[in-house]
Amino acid sequence: MVEQAKLKLDLVGKPVDHTDYRSMIKSLMYVTSSRPDIMFATCMCARNQANPNEHHVSAVKRIFRYLKWTINLGLWYPKDSSFDLTAYSDADHAGCHLDRIKSEYVAVSGCCAQVLWMRTQLTNYGFFYDKVPIYCYSKSAIAISCNPV
Repeated sequence: MVEQAKLKLDLVGKPVDHTDYRSMIKSLMYVTSSRPDIMFATCMCARNQANPNEHHVSAVKRIFRYLKWTINLGLWYPKDSSFDLTAYSDADHAGCHLDRIKSEYVAVSGCCAQVLWMRTQLTNYGFFYDKVPIYCYSKSAIAISCNPV
């Protein structure tokens, strides 16, 4: 996707209905399971669910237009091929400057939740994983996860 719009907390734009905006975000979040190419843009738009305005809606509509023109893209997991499942944890939370209080451990636990969900989904498709490596750059988060209190 082309990086054009800079989404930020914009209090001067015309406010829009929260319900419609959240419904569009939910639809996009569902689609990200088979279209990871829209994950970052969708998460950036999802940050503005509390106070969306017309600029945020236009960014969401841009994602829908992208999906319309790239409808033949998606994930394909052939049954006969195998692949390794590996996870990476990012405590930066996609560069959010408004939320620096979140700890690395919260990021790792969120990553673990995603891995468990992905393992469940892949089990339904006939792929089985006993151990999934999770990479994290924070020594404190690794220490807490190895010895939870």
